Amino acid sequence: MLKVTLKDDSVIEVKKGTKIIDVAKKISEGLARVATCGEVNGEVKDLRFELEDDCNLVIHTFDSSLEGKQAYWHTSSHIMAQAVKRLFPDVKFAIGPAIKEGFYYDFDVEKPFTDEDKAKIEEEMKKIIKEDVKIKKFSLPKKEALELMKDQPYKQELIEELPEGEEISFYKQGDFTDLCAGPHLESTGKVKTIKILSSSGAYWRGDEKNKMLQRIYAISFPKASQLEEYLHLLEEAKKRDHKKLGKELELFMIAPEGPGFPFFLP
Repeated sequence: MLKVTLKDDSVIEVKKGTKIIDVAKKISEGLARVATCGEVNGEVKDLRFELEDDCNLVIHTFDSSLEGKQAYWHTSSHIMAQAVKRLFPDVKFAIGPAIKEGFYYDFDVEKPFTDEDKAKIEEEMKKIIKEDVKIKKFSLPKKEALELMKDQPYKQELIEELPEGEEISFYKQGDFTDLCAGPHLESTGKVKTIKILSSSGAYWRGDEKNKMLQRIYAISFPKASQLEEYLHLLEEAKKRDHKKLGKELELFMIAPEGPGFPFFLP
């Protein structure tokens, strides 16, 4: 049996090979329902991670920590990528990380996404959530990983940079598989509300010598009320935007020939 020391310094014993999600269930079914990832001896791990030694364990939820939110948002980015793949089958995928607030994914598509495209993508994301697709993790050697991603040049570039002999991890949810270290939720249905916020161009790896990709920003929450509150705060922030207020109060002007340069007024 292994000794697992929890956040409150209490200790529970579990069998070797017990998954983090099963430890959460042992503590309480309520915790297991909202758990998003675990932290084993200071390292963030997937809920599927199997414990092999005595350890310190913190179980994160969306509301308890940034790590908990990022696992939730990282899963959401894969939902968005799956939705885009369904609607634009020839898309090439770059990266889709969780960020401080929400997540984004960079896509190589023929033309920029329109508002109509984004509305369709959001609807498809909601369908994938409703489908409650199980998310499975697996690993491959480098050669097999490159073969799996043979139609995805950006993923192949990332794989090529990984050390030889390293097992490379992927996450599969239904008809979509992505190169990813994780962590991720156990199924798409764990995400409850999701909203596309904006889109923009973004150079691959931030280098203007590389191809311009299309980036979609979005956010997701466990409760509809949290999304409503977030969108309300965004609207309030827009009202207080210095560019808007500066113009209204005649403090400065911005001329078309100098879009990033304010001209102060008398």
